[in-house]
Amino acid sequence: MGKIAFIFPGQASQYPGMGKEFYSNFEASRPIFEKADQALGFSLSQLCFGGPGEELTLTENAQPAILTVSIAAYSLLSSEGAYPHFVAGHSLGEYSALVAANSLTLTDAVRVVRNRGRYMQEAVPLGQGAMAAILGIAQDQVETLCQQAAENEVLAAANLNSPSQVVIAGTASAVHRALGLAAANGARKSVLLPVSAPFHCALMRPAQERLRKDLTQIHFDDLRFPLISNADTAEVRLGHQVADSLVRQMCSPVQWAASVQCLIDKGVRLFVEVGPGRVLSALVRQINKTVSTTHVEDEKSLNETLEMIKSFS
Repeated sequence: MGKIAFIFPGQASQYPGMGKEFYSNFEASRPIFEKADQALGFSLSQLCFGGPGEELTLTENAQPAILTVSIAAYSLLSSEGAYPHFVAGHSLGEYSALVAANSLTLTDAVRVVRNRGRYMQEAVPLGQGAMAAILGIAQDQVETLCQQAAENEVLAAANLNSPSQVVIAGTASAVHRALGLAAANGARKSVLLPVSAPFHCALMRPAQERLRKDLTQIHFDDLRFPLISNADTAEVRLGHQVADSLVRQMCSPVQWAASVQCLIDKGVRLFVEVGPGRVLSALVRQINKTVSTTHVEDEKSLNETLEMIKSFS
């Protein structure tokens, strides 16, 4: 019936209680939270389970929190013998995918993504950068829009999410100019996103260089399942390929639509979103309505997904 890809979110609504059902109801997931706590030197699990929300949503906390909950969900799938043929992740989700593929340890992953979040936040002073979603026009039209609105400032496509959804990032003034021009360029809708920094654009260069130094200190094993990378949709199988891909990801647009199409071209017919939220599942359906999607973020969706994988195999 086709192959299965596990896809891992990079953005999700962080909320007190995320992951708690996994920890409370499934013994297999508890070591994941405990390892994350030990690696970071504070109780990330209690921050996930009880908040406060304003602390959980800080980028340096949100990134390891989303990763940990995603890997807890993955641990429950794998404990039932459910494995993918391929993995992929949206931005931060690429780190979760690498942990699932046994290339990156959970300990190294939560430490490096906490630093990654801090580096990204510190690269641009608060309020000087922004991101916005442009809906209803194609990528080349969004690129033209960015050229019109940039006025010698940084403005670029940051997330190429689907044929009808592109997220732009850059200086706040350039993004606001783009929002003003969007309707005239044919956009159905344009929305300023509630983010604390302009990710995946040239303004992240200082963060990229700091992250590069961290990644040189980490060992990456060859991958158990091939990864389709964000930066260029290349198939990554070998450990020595990983660090360069993660470094390039910082200032490159997330090629999500192309990554999903690449997986479909390789025979994937079931996409399983592993972690909090359903954003990626919705994007997959926008990209191709003929494939199947499911997600795992709580006990109910876990059981439904396991049944779907059984019937799919």
